[in-house]
Amino acid sequence: MSPLLGPVEVRALAEELDLQPTKKLGQNFVVDANTVRRIVRTAGVEPGDEVLEVGPGLGSLTLGLLEAGARVTAIEIDPRLARRLPVTADELAPGAPLTVITEDALRVEELPVAPRRLVANLPYNVSVPVLLHLLERLDSLESALVMVQAEVGQRLAAAPGSKVYGSPSVKAAWYGVWSAAGMVSRQVFWPVPNVDSILVAFSRRAAPGTEEERREVFRLVDAAFGQRRKMLRQSLGEVLGGTAATSARLERAGVDPTARGEVLDVDDFLRIVRAPR
Repeated sequence: MSPLLGPVEVRALAEELDLQPTKKLGQNFVVDANTVRRIVRTAGVEPGDEVLEVGPGLGSLTLGLLEAGARVTAIEIDPRLARRLPVTADELAPGAPLTVITEDALRVEELPVAPRRLVANLPYNVSVPVLLHLLERLDSLESALVMVQAEVGQRLAAAPGSKVYGSPSVKAAWYGVWSAAGMVSRQVFWPVPNVDSILVAFSRRAAPGTEEERREVFRLVDAAFGQRRKMLRQSLGEVLGGTAATSARLERAGVDPTARGEVLDVDDFLRIVRAPR
C-alpha cells in the first residue's frame, strides 16, 4: 500500500514551499489518509481509470487516486504546487501515471486525455463555476465525486421546492443526477476551515436539449432566481418580452405563470424555451 500524506508531511511540504494557505485560493489541505481512501472508494475509482483532479494542492488525494491504480490528470493554478506535485508522486508512488497542468480550471478548454471521472477537493470559492465549466467542456466525464462546502453541495443535490434549491441546482441538473454522498469532518483539513464539507456524487445523463437551448435555459434560470420571490411572469418578463407575453408563453409551456422558479426543474425550464413565442 502506497504511503499517503498525514499532518506531519503536509506541514513539512508547506514549509518547504514557504506556503501559507490562502482563503483566496480556497486552500484547505486534507491531512487524513482514511478520508482520502474513503473518497477514492466512494468515487468508484478502478485501476486504469482516467481521472481528472482539480486543485490537487500538496497531493493528498492525488496519491490516493494513484494508489487505486488511476491515471491522474491534475489541474493546479498555483505554480509552486504544480511543480512540487510530480516530485511528491515520484517519491511516494514511483512511476505512477500523473500529468500536472498548471492552469486555472475555469480556463481549461480541452485536455490531452479524455477523463472518465472527476474526483476532487474543490476550492470552495469557485466550486460551482468550475463544475459547470468542466461538465460543459469535457463530455467524456461520466461521473464525479467532489468535496465542497456543505451548503453548496446541498444546493447541487437539491430537488425543486426545497429551501436550498436554486440556480446551481437547475444548471447542474442539465448535465446529470446529483446526490449527497456523506459529510466530512472539519478536523481532516489543515488549516481547519470554518465551514462544514460534504461529498457530492454526479452521474451524467444525456443532455436534455441542444447547446443553444442550454444557453437559453441558463438565461431563464438566472432571471428566475435573480428575483426568486417574484412570480415567473414577472421575473422572466424582462427576458421574454413583458408580463403579458411571458404569461402566454408560460401557459403554452404548461407552466403556471404565478409559480416561482424554485418549483421548476430543468425540464420545465426547457419546455418554456421550446414553447411557441
